[in-house]
Parts: sequence; C-alpha cells; structure tokens
Amino acid sequence: MTPPTRTVPVLAALLAGALLTGCGGPEPVAGATPGPRPTSAPAVTPSGASAVASAVARVGADGSACPLPVSFGIAAGWKPRAVEAPKDPDFAELLRQGPAELVCEIDAKPAGNIGFLRVWTVRGGAARAALEGFVKAGEKASAIVHRKTVAGTGSVPAAEVTYTVLDGLTEEDKEERAFAVAAPGGTVIVHLGGFDTAEHRAMLPAYELARTSLRTAP
Repeated sequence: MTPPTRTVPVLAALLAGALLTGCGGPEPVAGATPGPRPTSAPAVTPSGASAVASAVARVGADGSACPLPVSFGIAAGWKPRAVEAPKDPDFAELLRQGPAELVCEIDAKPAGNIGFLRVWTVRGGAARAALEGFVKAGEKASAIVHRKTVAGTGSVPAAEVTYTVLDGLTEEDKEERAFAVAAPGGTVIVHLGGFDTAEHRAMLPAYELARTSLRTAP
C-alpha cells in the first residue's frame, strides 16, 4: 500500500520564498551551513556533460516516499518527501507555479548541500509548453535557454530549460534548471534550484541522475 502523504506546513517560510516540507524531517548537517562562496564556479554544461551521481534508491514507484507518474534514482543522503496541498485554497496556491503543482521534494541538506530537487505535475500539455509556463510564473527569469533532451536510457523524449533568477537577498543572479517529460496522466517537471549558483552546480550530479535514470509508469 502507498504510505500516506505528509501535509506540508505552509505559512511564514513559504511567504519568505522557501517551500517547506512535511513535519519531522531531518535537521541540516553541519556541511549545509552556508560558508564563503567562490567568486566563480565551473562553467555549466548542457545535460549529458555533467557528472552523474550514483543511485542508492529510487523514488516515484508505489511504496516509495513519493508515488509519482515517473520514477528515478536519488543520490546518497537526499531525502524525498511527498507534498500535499493544504485544504485552504489560499495556501494551496502557494504550492502551484503556473500550470504546475508541487507533489514531491527531495532535500539535499542531509547530503551536505542547500537545495531541493522538486517534482511538479501538470495536467496535460506538451513538455516544452509546461516548462515555459512554469518558468514564466516563477521569479523573474533571465538568460532562458530551452533545449530538447532525453531522459532515462535515451528512450524518453524530454525538454529542458536553464535560466537565472535574481536572488532578493544577495542581489545576484543564481542558476536554476528543470526538465520535463510526458507521463501517463500529464507532464512531470523535475526542477533544481539551490541556495546560490555554487550550491546549484554542486548538486547537478543528483539532477543528472534523476534525468538519466527516469522511467515512466507503465
């Protein structure tokens, strides 16, 4: 049986720009504390050129922490949790971004990074259109680049987008990216943000693992 999803607390932290996870989650490890940031980071390359983390588990199948229309591998230390929209419709909107609804987030803090892989679902529509609506509805984005890619072993057509958003705290641009695939019942978006660009790039191997190990439900 599929375990019950956990309701996500949705109040102050959401309004501050950080979507929260279910109650009782792991505390950040010491390595997750923000320290001095490098003045520059290695150049970002398109999907397929980045390192790929090793999978220690899969998320998405029935019986996993987040039952999804797809499944994919997760790296050591990353902790998945299902997201359930609050009953209050005003708060439920905080878990939506354009056409997409947040259904799962995979926390990198126990692995030593500050960020999440977040999984969103879209009812119907093509993968590229879903990504366009997702990015447009989020924080003001720039340097937007859309490309075609593949997921899994190369048999699943996918769309990918890379872009930057302005961090309201540091007033610096930070990189984000997402890929989308058509799945039974709709489209799935897997998004990687991060505390800043350095954190984002450090987590790319886990993002690439999700993309290259993805399987759609039969």
